[in-house]
Amino acid sequence: MSNRNSQANKQAARDRLRAEREKHAKKAKLKRQLLVGGAVIAALAIAGGVAVAVNQMNKPGEWEAAAKKALVKPANASGTDGTTVIVGDPKNKHNLDLFEDPRCPACAAFEQESGDAVLKGAKDNKYKITYHFGTFLDRNLTGTGSKNALSALGAATNVSVDAFTAYHTLLYSKAHHPEESGPDVFASDDSLIKLAQDIPALKGNKTFETAVKSGTYDKWALTTSKAFDDAGVQNTPTIKLDGKALESADLMTQINKQLGTK
Repeated sequence: MSNRNSQANKQAARDRLRAEREKHAKKAKLKRQLLVGGAVIAALAIAGGVAVAVNQMNKPGEWEAAAKKALVKPANASGTDGTTVIVGDPKNKHNLDLFEDPRCPACAAFEQESGDAVLKGAKDNKYKITYHFGTFLDRNLTGTGSKNALSALGAATNVSVDAFTAYHTLLYSKAHHPEESGPDVFASDDSLIKLAQDIPALKGNKTFETAVKSGTYDKWALTTSKAFDDAGVQNTPTIKLDGKALESADLMTQINKQLGTK
């Protein structure tokens, strides 16, 4: 009796061990399957991420894409391809050429010191002002603020010359013009639109805002910048009255002397 019980107990013990081994084997197999499956998923995710990254790198940038678009000229722009903006009587025989870059700190200093007087001279019909804009500081400083601000100036020009004048003055103002070594503030469409709310003609102007956000005048900004480069201007601001170069310091004295006015 005791012998039969002993044999039965031994068999039962062996069965329990076998069952336990099979249980552990199944767990180990499942774990391996999960690890392999996870590795495959991770590999697919990485491959997908790489593919997305490659696609993004191969995707043309905003400004590269803009260069391939059709040119949209702002209303109220002047010259070939509308690459200049004239303030004052377009028929005035005296012309003040003014070459600037939207991110240029020297241009900002000039505008803050002499901008109002220069505009008054045009208003008094002493001359007309022809504005030319470059974007070389985007290359020198890196970024897109010059191009983006110029595109926004195009959107303002499309509204009116007065809107352009007011917005141009605002962008170069001491309160809003970015430091040369600071953040590229003008690269932000939202920043440019926010600043425009100080201009009555642009405040809440959906046509202006849409043009800025959609880059309507991005190609125009690039075309205008190329015209600036083609003019061979090396420094900004560059100022010429009837083709004669002037210094930015004490500008109105030089202008009045050349025109024989006071």
